[in-house]
Amino acid sequence: MAQLASFKIPVIDNEPMRSYAPDTADRKGLEAALAKMQSELPFEVPAVINGKPVKSGDLQPQPMPHDHANNLCTYHASTPETVQAAIDGALAAKSAWEDMPWADRAAIFLKAADLVTGKYRFELMAATMLGQGKNAWQAEIDAAAELGDFFRFSVKYVEELYQQQPPRNSPGVWNRTEFRPLEGFVLAVTPFNFTAIGGNLVGAPAIVGNVCVWKPSPMGTYSSYLVHKILLEAGLPPSVVQFVPGSPPEIVKQCIDHRAFAGLHFTGSTQVFRSLWKQIANNLDIYKGYPRIVGETGGKNFHLYHPTADTSSGVIQAIRAAFEYSGQKCSALSRIYVPRSLWEGSFRDTLAAESNKVTVGPCTSFEYFTGPVIGKPAFDRIKSVIAQAKAEGGEILAGGECDDSKGYFIKPTVIVTKDPKSVTMVQEIFGPVLTVYVYEDADFEATCELIDTTTEYGLTGSIFANDRAALKVAAHKLRNAAGNFYINDKCTGAVVGQQPFGGARASGTNDKSGSMSIFYRFTSARSIKENFVEPTEFHYPSNLL
Repeated sequence: MAQLASFKIPVIDNEPMRSYAPDTADRKGLEAALAKMQSELPFEVPAVINGKPVKSGDLQPQPMPHDHANNLCTYHASTPETVQAAIDGALAAKSAWEDMPWADRAAIFLKAADLVTGKYRFELMAATMLGQGKNAWQAEIDAAAELGDFFRFSVKYVEELYQQQPPRNSPGVWNRTEFRPLEGFVLAVTPFNFTAIGGNLVGAPAIVGNVCVWKPSPMGTYSSYLVHKILLEAGLPPSVVQFVPGSPPEIVKQCIDHRAFAGLHFTGSTQVFRSLWKQIANNLDIYKGYPRIVGETGGKNFHLYHPTADTSSGVIQAIRAAFEYSGQKCSALSRIYVPRSLWEGSFRDTLAAESNKVTVGPCTSFEYFTGPVIGKPAFDRIKSVIAQAKAEGGEILAGGECDDSKGYFIKPTVIVTKDPKSVTMVQEIFGPVLTVYVYEDADFEATCELIDTTTEYGLTGSIFANDRAALKVAAHKLRNAAGNFYINDKCTGAVVGQQPFGGARASGTNDKSGSMSIFYRFTSARSIKENFVEPTEFHYPSNLL
């Protein structure tokens, strides 16, 4: 084998965002991709095992949330035999993949990033828009920019990880650390709401030499299938990531019941994550080691406004954080705390007026600010929560209307409550519902404590103030209430390489995707000491007389 230098990767930076303004080449390119995709659907998606399509014949639909009578794709649900073949194939490929030189692994992910942001940009965005209900801007953030960023910054962070070496060597000794992949396979269980998260949940373990079984969300199957296709085109060996759509409980159980199960990379609901953790704990006696469990789950994210906050900016930030992508982001704003002086000044009227301006419609029409919720179960659940809030005495300040006749559309809804522990202040909704609690100006510090103790979550939150002392107080009192904390900015929009993302408490293991931290979780370090000087006797100097 040729002697390889310790190569330096290219300079890594965030993918520039494109505007998709009228009459631009980008708008025309995306419109063409949408038209082409709509003329060809529904697509047929197989499982992909060792790079080969596997069709079970058990076809399941992925309806389009803006037009639920039509499917973006139908996918072949994986059988137990298919899942077993996926595990066997991944384990068979493990040795060659982890032994591949780092420069070659890095090159695969750098090429994948260029394919995402170049050749497949519009197709991947179109799949995300039609299948997951995102508008053009949200699809650009997700399927183009963030996914490209995840792949590129993964290369940067792993290069830095491998450079973490012991700082001291005794005379005649060379100490070094090897970052091995886990011993077995990693199961990636990915959500519908971000195409980029799907790519990262398999990409992060794979880039450090792990093999993966990928279980995509049924509501995000087609875009995930395209990401898998891109990874293969970039040169990923076909057995390193196995693509197994189908029934989540059955596929996941088969994987975590396997002796070679070595890790879980999960984004989804808190309840499911807790259940999986318990199942894994009950299986500890069958595993070779202790599986790594990495998860990002729910949130009940907040904005806190101090009496010195700017009303106009605060309202705009709230609307974007709460209603972009119909509130279907893990980080989406769900509860706000406003001092009475601001509320009775202009905050109430401004929030109502601006919320009522938010347009809702299909992703294929570029003028709409937000689109549908993902499916009927989500629609029914959110609708019932709004009805429950009304029954409990909540005031509907804006929105509240729901229509599922063609797509699953819910008008962005603002509820005012007098009970800081009412259902919509405590329960995760994952939809376009924002609840306001008005506090007395003198109770700012007590409100910080209220925010900290009201829910079990700890994902994102923001403080708005022009008083530096107030910012300091809130930052301290809320230090455990949010893994991503924002000052005079909305609680959504973490950027890879800038704001490592993740929360603690019931929101997950806070392993910070988009940073070097996540890669420690999918490696198992080996310390190596090499001695160059032969000893001549076994006595200690203190034994001599």
